[in-house]
Amino acid sequence: MVVGDVTTGTEVLVIGAGPGGYVAAIRAAQEGLDTTLVEKDAYGGACLNRGCIPSKALITGSGLAHEAGNAEFMGVHADPAVDMGKMIEWKDGVVDQLTGGVEKLCKANGVNLIEGAASFVGEDTVRVAHGGDGQGSETLSFEHAIVATGSRPIQIPGFEFAEDHVWSSADALDADTVPDRLGIVGGGYIGMELATTYAKLGADVTVVEMLDDILDPYEDDVKRIVRTRAEELGVEFGFGEGASEWSEAPDGGYLLHTETEEGEESTYGVDKILVAVGRQPVSEELNLAEAGIETDDRGFVETDDRTRTSVEHVHAVGDVAGDPMLAHAASKEGIVAAEVIAGEPAAMDQQAIPAAVFTDPEIGTVGMTEAEAADAGFEPAVGEMPFNASGRAMTTGHTEGFVRIVADEETGFVLGGQIVGPEASELIAEVALAIEMGATLEDVAATVHTHPTLAEAVMEAAENARGQAIHTLNR
Repeated sequence: MVVGDVTTGTEVLVIGAGPGGYVAAIRAAQEGLDTTLVEKDAYGGACLNRGCIPSKALITGSGLAHEAGNAEFMGVHADPAVDMGKMIEWKDGVVDQLTGGVEKLCKANGVNLIEGAASFVGEDTVRVAHGGDGQGSETLSFEHAIVATGSRPIQIPGFEFAEDHVWSSADALDADTVPDRLGIVGGGYIGMELATTYAKLGADVTVVEMLDDILDPYEDDVKRIVRTRAEELGVEFGFGEGASEWSEAPDGGYLLHTETEEGEESTYGVDKILVAVGRQPVSEELNLAEAGIETDDRGFVETDDRTRTSVEHVHAVGDVAGDPMLAHAASKEGIVAAEVIAGEPAAMDQQAIPAAVFTDPEIGTVGMTEAEAADAGFEPAVGEMPFNASGRAMTTGHTEGFVRIVADEETGFVLGGQIVGPEASELIAEVALAIEMGATLEDVAATVHTHPTLAEAVMEAAENARGQAIHTLNR
């Protein structure tokens, strides 16, 4: 039996329950607005289910196994065995706990939850198709809408994810066995995070990248440290090469074929091929044109600094609205969207948004680089603190990398920071706060930091920019 189409109304409709959508829904409900959240898959979106959280779980698990097996210099001798099935089970448990928590938080804040796929049928109406035979659909009218449908991995011709041996990033995070040989197409942050993860789990990893280096557009000295460490882990690279096709190999595996712009061909023996060449918006299924919502030529929804689309009462947040395509940026955008709808003077007016790459070592960046500061008309004052001069870094056994702070020479205002090294994803928050609050180098340097900690390196970098560093030579 098919349930008939029924019509209900809501003040705020949020489509997609990822880190942009569920945060927007909760904030809208906190503002006293009748809010409905529609999700077709799983609460938490790609971030909690197929991206940020599961990848960090596997990065932690693989890192722990690798550390235990390579700590002879500390007097620790071990040969750990990795039960990949158990690791995936643990990862899934973390995901389930978090996604279940998102659902509970939404309900506790009074958000109405609907499972199904929403598509626009007008400027103020969507139809929600419920999954499963006989589930039918319903029509929702709204006063305001927030589109937060996220993104999905890009497929390249000839490398369809339907093939068992061709992985998306989500497939790589669900594999209960480690392939002997893993070919990775794409040397961006997703490809490199998974390259180091699988190398630590024992796979022979090869990364092919069309550009001449990994992790575009990070600075050369940052990339070099990560690339060198990956090579130490056994990762091999093919730069200037694009994946052209795959074929079956006589040994029962597969051959990954690549070609340069000059037509030079190479072949790599692999058992699995991970395609990690970027992400594209989930927007085609929404029938945005029915609501008059404009997108760019790649399908991203265009928005202003208050997250409004070309239809003023419809907002878009997160990956579907384009760069920076970061979960924490999506959450901020979701809060702004909800507060704008509630009539508050909110806008995306932050000074900078940090970013992190969870490679080995990690990368954390925020604000301007030295070159960007100079291009913007500043006279950059730059300070660095190498981790090999940090007592705490030495006691962890991880001394690769540095903290760099960029400031305005005249005023001392902090403009940016680049960190590559242990816990860079955590350390960058201090620099982000400094930029947001308008702190100067003196403010950061004069703040007493706990000893011995990695965070002292941020203080020392600020001192170095002022020519007053104690624990590293001044520039």
